[in-house]
Amino acid sequence: MTHWRRLVLAVLAIAVGCGVFAQATHAASDDEYYELMKIFVDTFEQIDRNYVTQVDRRELVEAAMRGMIVKLDPYSSYIDNKEFKSFNEHVEQEFGGIGIHVDVDDQTRQLFVTMPLPGTPAYKAGIRPNDRILEIDDKLTSDFPVGKEMESAISLIKGKPGTTVKIKVGHIGSDVPETFDITRATIKSPTVLGDRYDSKGEPIYMIDDKEKIAYVRLTSFGRNSTEEMQDVLAKLTKDGMRALILDLRFNPGGLLSAATAISDYFISEGVIVSTKGRNTEEHVVRAKRGGTYSGFPMAILVNRYSASASEIVSACLQDHKRAIIVGERTWGKGSVQNVIELEGGKSAIKLTTASYHRPSGKNIHRFPKATEKDEWGVMPDEGYVVPMSGDEMKKLFETRHDREKIPESDSTTLTALVDKQLDTGVEAVKKLLAEGKPIVEQPVQKAVTDEKKPEAKKADGTSMTDPVLQRSYVEAILEFWRLLPERRVTVL
Repeated sequence: MTHWRRLVLAVLAIAVGCGVFAQATHAASDDEYYELMKIFVDTFEQIDRNYVTQVDRRELVEAAMRGMIVKLDPYSSYIDNKEFKSFNEHVEQEFGGIGIHVDVDDQTRQLFVTMPLPGTPAYKAGIRPNDRILEIDDKLTSDFPVGKEMESAISLIKGKPGTTVKIKVGHIGSDVPETFDITRATIKSPTVLGDRYDSKGEPIYMIDDKEKIAYVRLTSFGRNSTEEMQDVLAKLTKDGMRALILDLRFNPGGLLSAATAISDYFISEGVIVSTKGRNTEEHVVRAKRGGTYSGFPMAILVNRYSASASEIVSACLQDHKRAIIVGERTWGKGSVQNVIELEGGKSAIKLTTASYHRPSGKNIHRFPKATEKDEWGVMPDEGYVVPMSGDEMKKLFETRHDREKIPESDSTTLTALVDKQLDTGVEAVKKLLAEGKPIVEQPVQKAVTDEKKPEAKKADGTSMTDPVLQRSYVEAILEFWRLLPERRVTVL
């Protein structure tokens, strides 16, 4: 027995003896745990010693970890060192860069700026929308490997705040390139967006100035989303907002704390959500009366890609009769993941540790054999189901993309937005405004439900399960990307 193998088995034996594995799903004996770990170590050693070519030991261990976790559910995962950095950037909404949205021209492979974020180093330096990025730190972007143009740009532009990157760009209408030495800063990527921007790069939220109907789009629930939403709501209240459209479509979720805090902005009392884990008591999150934005009608837009934290918010406001839900049935993710750091923060595992339930007690999670008739996700209110085809989604993305750029002037004509779900939401709040009825929260009636319903059957006894409902999480994400126009905008 090799020295390292003895060491590993000794550590496992100590761990078992100390009760580290005592909370396992099956009440197995300490001897069984030891034997199972011994199988793993034996397999690892055989591969390490006898496989036809030498393999990287870390890659083997990471592959084993991924193999274990993939057996749990679609939402638990192992996050390696490289992925963990990107994961943290997404959650924290912060990274070292210059503050530009970058895209790749599919025909020419040329990198170009879709817009500089207002107030960032790139914006202050004079980078403009549609600037072609010719060089980064004296490296020609035309020499970047095919298919890795964006990846190459990310590695060169992102970096430690306070350091400098040199960017050469070509301006539209000019034959003379301009070079900028830009000092990187901490860039905060916003998640709370409006309908469009004015020529100064400020977001415009009012989509109906006469009726004072505001539109807010929340792309994910990050560390700063709560504060962003509060700032926007305070501004809209000051501007005389009379109704609000909250767009949660294509929002995959994020932090549970952000979801509950944002829900709390719109209800003054009662349950927001309840969570329960295998080894923890039920935890009920309740609304606080202070800081509530009320007295105006709301419509929340959701679709089949609205998941997790998006479902917490939409379910909460639907159960409290605070908002009308418009669009499609949501994804159906009623589980909570906890990020557990490994190796002192170099890597991590994202592990499902609890499930959550809406205020009414109804189930949100879409279990593997769920059917259309089962209870899961968040359904739009009666009369407000507005399905959207793949072609219609593509058209929405195309027209929305034009509104995400900073226009040359405030009189610039934008492409008309093709969005029947938004149109329906606007009509819903206009109807409530016309009726003049006060918006009053209603007590939530706790529903009695059975989460483990038998699978529905057709008359001939065969399963009614819709194949579309059985898509894996990965398959759904791939479908979503296929719907997008051929562009992958990245913030750098």
